[in-house]
Amino acid sequence: MEVERAEPRPPRPSASVMLRRGEEILVCHRVSSVPAFPDYWAFPGGGVSRVDQAALSTHPEWFPNRDEDERAALVALFREMVEEVGITPSSNELELVNDDLRSRILNDKSEWVLAVEKGDIIPNDAGFTVISERTTPPLSPLRFRNHFFTMECDVEPVLFEGPKAEFDAYRWATPQQLLKEWHANQIRLPPPIIMILREISSDTLATSIERMAVAPPQQNIRIEFAPGVECLPLPTATLPPATHTNCYILGVPGGERVIIDPAAKSIDGLKKLSEKVERIISDGSTIKATIFTHRHDDHVGDLEAVSKIYQAPIWATKETLDAISPCNGDMVLKEGDSFDLDGVVWSIIETPGHCPGQICLLSDAGIISADNVVQVGTILVPSGEGDMTTYIEGLYRLRDFDANLLFPGHGPVVTNPTKLLTHYIVHREKRHEAVFSAWQSGLREIEELSHAAYADTPDAHPLLKKDQTMSHLDALRKEGRI
Repeated sequence: MEVERAEPRPPRPSASVMLRRGEEILVCHRVSSVPAFPDYWAFPGGGVSRVDQAALSTHPEWFPNRDEDERAALVALFREMVEEVGITPSSNELELVNDDLRSRILNDKSEWVLAVEKGDIIPNDAGFTVISERTTPPLSPLRFRNHFFTMECDVEPVLFEGPKAEFDAYRWATPQQLLKEWHANQIRLPPPIIMILREISSDTLATSIERMAVAPPQQNIRIEFAPGVECLPLPTATLPPATHTNCYILGVPGGERVIIDPAAKSIDGLKKLSEKVERIISDGSTIKATIFTHRHDDHVGDLEAVSKIYQAPIWATKETLDAISPCNGDMVLKEGDSFDLDGVVWSIIETPGHCPGQICLLSDAGIISADNVVQVGTILVPSGEGDMTTYIEGLYRLRDFDANLLFPGHGPVVTNPTKLLTHYIVHREKRHEAVFSAWQSGLREIEELSHAAYADTPDAHPLLKKDQTMSHLDALRKEGRI
């Protein structure tokens, strides 16, 4: 089956700010309904809108000492600060915005521009220092090129209450305290903020900011979804909208590491994997093993080429090991097996519905969920080897674990596993019954059956619709219903 591959989307410009007082910084808790990083603690900020861009073009006098990227970022940031925390720059320092003006801006972004033109808001960028620039890696279709600013702040935020609210709580804390809570899986922090906290936690805030402002860090050296769970997106020929497979590196620098699904195959992918392995070794770590969650090509990659980058025993189920080249030290994994990395125990869960021999890995941090669910897009249960009934049973099993996070084989981390797994279960069971109803109505040609069963999603890929309809038919036959 030939399916046109997707290309990573270009990142959108955005900005956020690390407000600080003394040695503490402000973090705000994102509500569960926002699309990006729900239930995470983050800095105020957001994307550059069309209104922001238009305002900048008509006001060249704003921020004349900044380059175009920083000017656009500041416009968006100052507007977002009003919306999210009720704070705006003034002639000398930060101050609170009155409720009426804030409500107008929340209802219409252009009201911020009008307020500046009337003199009600002064877009004073003095003291706003860029300390980092980060670009969302291509594992997510929603990507940003973000300017991280910092600024002193002596006022308390006022969070907006209502359907447009993005934050429902805030707190002041030291970087060291936030990292300590994150390591204990007590709070969630986005990977870019983890990187920034690591960069500022070894010294005073003033010293760290002075150092970072000289050459703001830009590389995503470590994309940490959770303590001891690092992600390395590798370009693969996978199903759209995904363009990459998530290779996970378990463990901590200096300790034993386990690499999950090093699916590198292209020159670019092998280069990225090689650079990551070099960094792992330079940190004083050893690679204990390579684990493959399942045997699909977009998870195994080019084993011969990977073996030239590093050598480690391969751990996988019998079905997966039978499909790849043997390696010294191979170990068969099965349900209930476990291993320990610096006190963190990872247990094996078998979920073979998507592919015979597929496994997941469970720890206190969450579940490495392979190809069971994705935050964006859908999962294919191939008619040739998948099992729809077993796949749905696996979704129920994963939901019963009530995991903190899901680390999928493709796309961004899943921050609300129960909600997403429930959505998948309801969706798949509804589709299962739609195929059954189409069969009961007397349809027998696969073209007609798939068209009827997917009547609610006419834009779905025709080949994928047929294949998934076949999977449902196979499952219905095994269940004795047809």
